[in-house]
Parts: sequence; structure tokens; C-alpha cells
Amino acid sequence: MNPTRRTVLLAATGAALFPSPAAAAAPAALQPYASYWYPDSLPSGTPGPGITWRSLKAWRAAQDADLAFNAASVPLAARFTPMPANTTARSGQARIQALVSFGPTSSNPSQGSATADYYALTHWAYLDELVFWGGSSGEGLILAPNAPIVDAAHRHGVPVLGNIFLPPVAYGGQLRWTRDLVQKDAAGRYPLAAQLVAVASAYGFDGWFVNAETGGGDAALGADMLGFMRELKSLARAAGQRVTWYDSMTMGGTVSWQGALNSQNEAFFRAADDMFLDFRWTAAKLTSSGQRAERLGRSRYELWAGVDLEANGWNAAVNWDAIVPRDKAHVVSLGFYRPEWTRNHLPADGRAPEDFHAADDRFWTGRSLDPSQPDGTDGWRAPAVSVADRSTVTSVPFASVFNTGHGLRWYEDGAVTSDAPWNHLGLQDRLPSRRWVVHTDGQRPAVTFDFADAWRGGSSVLVAGDLNRPAILDLYATRLPITADTVVELTHRTDAGKVNVELAVATAEPTAPGATPPYTYYPVTSADGWRAATVRLTGLAGTAHALGVRLTAVDGPVRWRLGGIAVRKATQTPAVPTALRITGASGGDLRFAWNPASGDVRHHTLHRVLPDGTRRFLGATCQRAYFVGGLRPEQGEKAARFELRAVGELYTTSAPATVTHTW
Repeated sequence: MNPTRRTVLLAATGAALFPSPAAAAAPAALQPYASYWYPDSLPSGTPGPGITWRSLKAWRAAQDADLAFNAASVPLAARFTPMPANTTARSGQARIQALVSFGPTSSNPSQGSATADYYALTHWAYLDELVFWGGSSGEGLILAPNAPIVDAAHRHGVPVLGNIFLPPVAYGGQLRWTRDLVQKDAAGRYPLAAQLVAVASAYGFDGWFVNAETGGGDAALGADMLGFMRELKSLARAAGQRVTWYDSMTMGGTVSWQGALNSQNEAFFRAADDMFLDFRWTAAKLTSSGQRAERLGRSRYELWAGVDLEANGWNAAVNWDAIVPRDKAHVVSLGFYRPEWTRNHLPADGRAPEDFHAADDRFWTGRSLDPSQPDGTDGWRAPAVSVADRSTVTSVPFASVFNTGHGLRWYEDGAVTSDAPWNHLGLQDRLPSRRWVVHTDGQRPAVTFDFADAWRGGSSVLVAGDLNRPAILDLYATRLPITADTVVELTHRTDAGKVNVELAVATAEPTAPGATPPYTYYPVTSADGWRAATVRLTGLAGTAHALGVRLTAVDGPVRWRLGGIAVRKATQTPAVPTALRITGASGGDLRFAWNPASGDVRHHTLHRVLPDGTRRFLGATCQRAYFVGGLRPEQGEKAARFELRAVGELYTTSAPATVTHTW
């Protein structure tokens, strides 16, 4: 990979890429951060501020003080592919991998931070693999992804890989770290391979991306790397994990980016589940690579053609027909390098959540902002144009409050319980995969995630426009069983104009790609303010294939807000978590831990009860531990009281578990 593309990332100083206020400050003693290591030996000298040098070889789960904060809790969901949203998107061909840097290598908070300015990826429906990109010679080379990222990805059926980065010598890479990684024990085994699989198992993510770019090696080192890869893949497969190889080191042990699958790197491809091809590819190289993969008995779509987005995003010059041609089978898969450009290219004063999502929708959906109607003149071939979306909405109960994983404040039942901005991707809901498909023969309304108001969490869906004809908004492709006692709840509000709202439910697929699902419509009651309306699916049976809403304006223009949707039979209230305790305290910094109740628990919320009896939201997490920093006693308060509640899949909440902290 061309070093100039990531000079900042590789700088040995270990400076933060995009420091949030929480990450930029001097780290508190109790603040947990995402984990990173060197393979074995550490650099000489002293680490910089906020950096901790660790050896992966010495890591033990039982001695990992931050494991409870860093271990993901959401299992990888199964996915299905509905009828494509348009006539050009295909299933079973090109897939998409994304290499994303969500933050710095060091001082990257484990469980979110106090800013809404965050790469809150939501278009998971087009992704097949996410790589937690990062690493630097001055901080650490092996990165385990933050638990919130893994939880959000898993909820949408996307596996997440940690990153092993052995940097070029020009950026501080040392060949001894490559040798450390592939060292053998007395029995001829590769101990670091077993450690990597143990880390991924303990942390709950799905495997590793191996990127060996330190030059100066020889054939002996190449042979050791191949042996290491074979053992890593074998151990990973036994643990349900996967391994991706980056096109860098060749069998001769030297670093020579091929931009192709060929004799120089074929052995490494065979020793991995797939391979990221460097940006040096050409149309001819990709064609020959796909053919070579098939001769090996492998799928051509196990090759990711690197597309460099770091500098120019959707303005990048890409030979799309070399990868995903319109008129014949896709050649290989797509490997997006740094799609978080959609956030990073925005000016510092233009990174409000709505600004980011406008750019991110443009990137993943295309200029039309409607995947059912791609703009054929758009030079950027958005993923929605070529790749069919997927969904994980297959079982009841199912609910969403359209929480994107960041916000300007926190809402509970329509009321603000914290006015502090925040991000925590693990709190993200399963979100609509087709954003935003609108069926109408009139004027198309604007549809967005909105952060000015919400029912729960930090966001809601806002539909705004004249609505001179009825408009049908597709929400979810589903495979939900319907029985006589199945009900759907919509929580909604009309902010301007008057509109009739109907729930749309389809029990079959559309007749063709891009067509409107064969919906049955049910009236939805409305009232002033937020209204939770319950709809019985009278006359329907079988499987719900799609959920949506139909809006018909009575008086416009209309501003209508959707705060939540739930499909259920009976309501279920989670049990109270037990053994809530404070496991560490330093001034106003506290570590909490608890034992989760068994059963239907989505996440936990933590509140502080103020002396006047009001509750202030402090945070929420899918983990069984949480850190809160910077607390102060209220006037005259001798002890602070905290409440922890379990939140179920239907957003019902348990009674509180309580604990106090004496100041």
C-alpha cells in the first residue's frame, strides 16, 4: 500500500487521528480503552503520553483488567437477501469489505465518548466484512476492535476483524516484529497464532486481517509467515473465526505489492479465507486474478479489489467496470479503504450528525438518495447500485427506535434525560437497509435520520414535504412470522401539517426488483405529541416480507416523525440485573460492574438519582461493565445514588438495581 496514503496513521509519534474531546484529554486512570499490542518485544525508549506498550505473547484473559469493557456481547446475526431494490443490484456476486479507522490506536475509548462527531456507520446491509483499521510503530501493531463496533456490526450480520499491521520501515517498522509474530516454539507451533484466536474469542470478534508490510525479509521469513498463516487459519476456523491476507509480502519474504492474485502470493491466499488486492490492480490483473482463484477451487469474490477513498471519497477515479461491470458478471469483490472519508472530509463546523448522515447516504446509496431509483449519470457507482442489500430481521420480538449510535442528547419516552452529546455504536438499532426507498407518483418527500427530537435514544426518522400524492416509505425487509396474536406498534408524531398514517405489511416479495411490495394497509391512530399506536394484523398469516408506512397528506406541507416500531406477541419485561457494584473509584471517575439477568436483554442504562429525586442519564452499554468520568457531588450531597436497568428487545425496562457512592 502506498505509504503516502496513511502518513498520519503510521507516524511513530502515535498521535490521534481524529481526537474526540474524551480521547484528546489526558486519560483518566480508570478510563478503559480499546486494546492494542506488539507481537512480543517492545520498542526501546519510553511510550508517549496516553500510550501503553503491551506484548500480545504475555496477554492472558484472566489478567486483562479491561476485558469486561472491551468484550462484545451481540452474536453474529444470520442474514437473508430480499428481492433487490433495483434492477442493477446483484446477490451472490461482488461483496464489500471496508477498512475503517474509527479512532486513534491509543486512547480510543472502549465504550463511546462525549461527542456526536463520530463515524457512526449505518449502511451495514451492503457490507460483508469490516476491518478495524489502525496501528502504528509508536503505539502498537495489533488492534482489537471496540466492543460497540462489533455489537453494531453483529446486529446487522457483519463480521469484524482485528488488524495486524507490520508497517513499512519508512514509518518505523522493524523486521524483528515480523519475526516475533511468526516465532515457533520447541514443538514447531506458532504461539502467537493461538494468542490471536484466544483474543478474538475472549473479545467476541471474528478474526484477523494480516498486513505484513515491513521490508527486508528473505525466503526463510516468507516460509515462516506461510506456516504461521496456515496455523492461524486452522485455529481460527475451529473457533468460528476467519483470516484475511493483505497483498504485501510475497513468498520470497520481501514486500512487493502485486495488485493481483499470482504466483508471488497465491500460497498466502490459499492459507487465508480471502485477500485484499493492493491498489495497483488493473482490469487485466483483476480478470486474471478471478480466473486464477477459480482454478484453485475458490470463489473469485474472495478477492477484494482495493479502492482508495481516504483522500477523495466519491470523487475518486475508479474503473468500476473492471470490478462490477453493469453488463456481465462481477469480476471480483470491492475493498473500500477508509470510507470514513464521509465524515473526515466535512469541515470541523459541519460535522453535526445530520451533516454526516447526508454525506454517508450519498456515498452508499448514490446521488438519487433512493436505492430503488439509482441515478445513471452519477460518476460514483454507489454500493446500492451493484450490491443487493441484506437484512437480519427474522424473528419476533423485533423493535427499533431508529437509534444510529450517536446523538446530540438522550431521550426516554420523548423526554430529554441528558443534554450531553454522545456516541456509542453498540446502542445502534437494526436500521432500515434501503435508505430511503419511497414509492409515489407525486412529489417525493425528504426522508432522513433526525437528531432534533427522538422517542428513545438520539434520533428518529423525519419525513418532510408537500406529499401531493400518497407516499409509501419502505422501512424493513423482513422474514417475520405472523400469527393471530401478532401486533405492530408504531410510535409517531406529526410536527407540521396533517397526515393520515397507515402501516404497510407485505406477506410476499415484490413481483420484480425495484417494485413496490404487495402491501396490505392498516390505519394508524394519531394524536397530539408522541403516540404509540397498536395495530393488529387482522386477516394476515404466514410471513411478513416487508414493513413500511403509507402517508397521505390532509393538509400540507407535512413534517412527520417516526420514533419507534415493534413487532411482538406478548410484552416481556427483563429481570433486574444483580450484584451492581462500583469496582473502581478515583475522584469523580467510577467503574461499575454487574451480573446481567438472563433472558431478553438488549442493553443496560445507568442513571444518577439527584437529591431532588430526578434521574439523569449517564450512559448505556451492551457490556456488563461501564465507566463514568468527571462526576461531582451535588450541593450538600454526601453520597451519590445510581440506578441500573436492563432494557429488553422491545425497549421495556426492568426495575432498577441500585448502588451508592460516598464522596
